[in-house]
Amino acid sequence: MTDQYCVIGNPVAHSKSPQIHAAFAAQTGQQLDYGRRMAPLDGFADVVRDLVAKGYKGANVTVPFKLEAAAIATRLEERALAAGAVNTLSFVDGEIVGDNTDGPGLVADITRNAGVALTGKRILLLGAGGAARGVMLPFLQQGPSAIVVANRTRKTADTLVADFQDQVTQVTAVNFEDIRGSFDIVVNATSASLAQEMPPVPASAFTHDTLALDMMYGDAPTPFMLFAAKQGAATRDGFGMLVEQAAEAFTIWRGVRPDTRELLTSLRT
Repeated sequence: MTDQYCVIGNPVAHSKSPQIHAAFAAQTGQQLDYGRRMAPLDGFADVVRDLVAKGYKGANVTVPFKLEAAAIATRLEERALAAGAVNTLSFVDGEIVGDNTDGPGLVADITRNAGVALTGKRILLLGAGGAARGVMLPFLQQGPSAIVVANRTRKTADTLVADFQDQVTQVTAVNFEDIRGSFDIVVNATSASLAQEMPPVPASAFTHDTLALDMMYGDAPTPFMLFAAKQGAATRDGFGMLVEQAAEAFTIWRGVRPDTRELLTSLRT
């Protein structure tokens, strides 16, 4: 029987994950079926138990269930523990293993697809929620010189920073209005782009040498990307991160890493 996987979310009909994983399977010669599973807002755990009972091998998890996925897992990998959230579940030997591939996906997109090294760089991370938390450990593992976490609520940023104090990398928290200086990399991990809004980041954070990346993606540049481009920064949306995090999940499940470059090109066109 062909191995079964799916993405669980609410909503989930818009998800490109089935298309991405079908392309990975064709490229690598892996036999699998990957679909979508809509979970009731109060029924995520029941859906996971149903998948396990039906012999599924794993599942991706999207909003709003990443925290619940961490809670239902019987074992968490280091990245999921650090993030406090799970986007990849593996059903192995009676266990539900939770992992988080969002951070590695973002790092891969920046370093490999955009060709920008993170080592020694100053990074501004906008937002202190689950999306920001998911990328902190992978960022720190790249050895940047500093990470500044900016958030509307300073207490939330302080809590995040306290969990990721690093002896080599300077990690600090600020309110948006206290952002000072320019940065090599600015990442929008807020949900502002979902509402076509602009996070309150000053123009001075960007230079012509800045890479500005929005974790959101769509048919048009987000307000954050348009603002950053106006300051002369190079811009990138979250589509590359989506494909790269999927490749990381595929590797966890199948033990073979797909090539993302051709897929990124074809999906963008």
